[in-house]
Parts: sequence; structure tokens; C-alpha cells
Amino acid sequence: GNGGGPMEVIPGSGSVPAEDPAVPQRVGIRRVVIVVPSFFTLANLFFGFWAIVKAFNGDFKWAGFFIIFAGILDTLDGRVARLSNTGTRFGAELDSLVDVISFGMAPALLVYLLEFASAGKFGWVVCFLFVVAAALRLARFNVSAHGKPHSHWFTGLPSPAAGMMLASYYPFSQTALYRNSSTFLDLQHEGVTVLVLLLAALMVSRVPYPRGPRINLKTAGGIVMGVALIALIVAALLEPASVLFPFFLAFMLFGIIRSFVLSFIDRGDRNGEHRTIRSITHRRRRENP
Repeated sequence: GNGGGPMEVIPGSGSVPAEDPAVPQRVGIRRVVIVVPSFFTLANLFFGFWAIVKAFNGDFKWAGFFIIFAGILDTLDGRVARLSNTGTRFGAELDSLVDVISFGMAPALLVYLLEFASAGKFGWVVCFLFVVAAALRLARFNVSAHGKPHSHWFTGLPSPAAGMMLASYYPFSQTALYRNSSTFLDLQHEGVTVLVLLLAALMVSRVPYPRGPRINLKTAGGIVMGVALIALIVAALLEPASVLFPFFLAFMLFGIIRSFVLSFIDRGDRNGEHRTIRSITHRRRRENP
């Protein structure tokens, strides 16, 4: 029977419970746990859509911050799914569809209305390329991640990071820090165009980016990383307009510089191996004329 019925008596074998009443309760709890990541994903969509509405209403500051809120929720849904081991194919597909809106469409529309509304076709084509890159990046991630073990590195700049970087640009441009640094960080018009196209190219590139800080409080490096992360969170909460854009800019540049350095080292190693092989071949030819 359902719902934990009475004992069923079987002659000669004693009393055996017809159903374990704890099983339905565990199943119910698991269903709730499975729904939680999807709730975060839909909340992500809510703030992404609200950001679009705010951008159309000319409230670019809060449009940017709502995209940041969407990014926080996107991080939470993935963490909850992994920690509770409740990730599903449905959740992954829903997450990607939502991310195209929150980190592709919303930031692109925000930048278009902010910088390119009077630029004609050129402006919306640049923003469209950003949306295309976000969609391709998410589709590639779904294909490459399906059925493979969890990796600590992304291939290409994650679309949430690209979207949040564009979203945090306008609040940062209103700060004294931006005005004081405008001599070397003037992103008006042409600079924003380059930034949008660079972010689009990095999303579809093979440049690796770390998934997030790996904190291990058992090591000195892990403790330092934990303290740095807490300091960043506190600074972002106190001065989000001044902190977020420089942080995402540093994250973007980290991947580029790291890839360049590793490629330079790898090229040097290959040249060294070729020289070694040529030297060995030359010596053998002298020994065996």
C-alpha cells in the first residue's frame, strides 16, 4: 500500500512491514534538492530579463548590477548541483538557454543602448557578434562537458565573465577611479568596440580560464587564497562600481598573458628538443661515416 500502511502478517515468517515509511520522505527531500538548482537558474533569468527592461528605460547602472546578480545566481546553481550531486541534463540545458539571455543578450543590449544606438548597422552588428559568441561558447561547453569528468579549467572565456564585464563597465565609468585613470583606460566608443569584439573572440577561443579559486585551508597557499577571496568579496560589496570591472579586466588579461607565456615556453622547449635531436643525429653521422 501507499503512505506507510499497516503490518502485513505472513504465516510462519513473523511480521514484515509492507513499506518503509522513510523511503517516500527521502525521495521527497531529493526532489526538493533537485529543484533548488533550477530555482537559482530561473532567478538568474529573472534578473537577466529585468536588466533588459532597465536598459530600455535608461537605467544603465541598475541594468548592469542586475546582470551581476544573475552571475552570482549562475554560480550558485552550479555549486549547489555539484555539491548535492543533483545535476541533470535538463538543468544543464536550461542553464545554457538562460545564460544566452542573461550574459549574451542582456549585456549586448545594454552596451548597444549605451554606446551604439546612434551608430547605425555597425553598432548592432558588433553587439550581435557578442551574442553569437556567447551562444557558440555555451553550445561548445555543453558538448565538451557531457559525460566527461569535472575539470578545473574552462576552454575559452566563460560567458558569465564576459557578460558581467560588459555589465560592470557603465557603473565603473561613473567612478572617480575611472576618471583618474582615463589617460590609459579610456574606453569611450572605439575602446568599447574593441572590448566587445575581444570578449567575443575570447569566448570562442581555446584560451583556458580557471573555473574558480581552489581553497584548501590545510596549506599556506590555500589560506592566502581564502583571505584574498574574502577581501575581494568585501571590497565588491562596499564599492561594487569601483571593484568589479577592474577584477573582470584582470581575469580576462590573466588568460591572455598566461596563454602567451605558456606558448612561448612551449615553443622554446620544442626548439630545444629539435636542437638536441639534430645534435645527436650529427654526432652519429660523424661516428658512423
